[in-house]
Amino acid sequence: MGPLGFGEGNMKLEGLPRRERTSLLQRKEILDAALDLFAEKGYHNVSMHEIAKRAEFGIGTLYKFFANKEELYKALNLETAEKWHHALLQTLDEEGNPLRAIEKYILLRQKLFWDNLPLMRLFFAETRGASFNTKAGLDKDLLKLYDEHMERLASVFEQGIEKNVFRALDPFQMALALDGAINTFLFQLLSDSSRSYDAIEASTATDIFFHGALSRRQKECESGRQHPTPRQSRQWKSAQDARRRRRRSGWKPPH
Repeated sequence: MGPLGFGEGNMKLEGLPRRERTSLLQRKEILDAALDLFAEKGYHNVSMHEIAKRAEFGIGTLYKFFANKEELYKALNLETAEKWHHALLQTLDEEGNPLRAIEKYILLRQKLFWDNLPLMRLFFAETRGASFNTKAGLDKDLLKLYDEHMERLASVFEQGIEKNVFRALDPFQMALALDGAINTFLFQLLSDSSRSYDAIEASTATDIFFHGALSRRQKECESGRQHPTPRQSRQWKSAQDARRRRRRSGWKPPH
């Protein structure tokens, strides 16, 4: 799977009227041009006139699609996030083996990040703490996707616990731990431009998450702790029940 461009995935042109096809293609070209410029110069250093020039459209065409630069930026990020979201959830849903599902999920997360590195650099460089992020509504929309994403990931861990594949821990906390581990590896690609995708070996995050950092000898010493005690099993069941109650009540984790 390559970069998730703005003309791919959701945009099916066959069968649409010519005017609608033209409109969708124009919008795609504008978003692609904006991404190129934002990646080159930074969000704050690019004007709508520059985007129009790069896309080879009049400024009026841009404003036909986007009221301002913030709205354009929101579309750029949100549409990519939605495509990632559906691709990752599909991977989790298609694999019946919980362990294989998590392994495939990790590989896809890293590949999507690497294939769309310019947008990732832009997003993390420009949005942290920036006021326009809140104004554009990105926080609310992206967090909604993130919440659904983490719930689905937690459900895979829950299935694995029930099948005795994973330890009897809180599935949601396991999902948070995995998400944090993956992000730590991926952020290295942003902070060190000399590193390549091969250098951030995709298997490393999986290996550390599932097998830990202990040597085989130390694991043997700790083997008595590998199986959940009755108390741990009760704690997990209590956490599972609490999670189900939160889900029924519509509770969302604090951000």
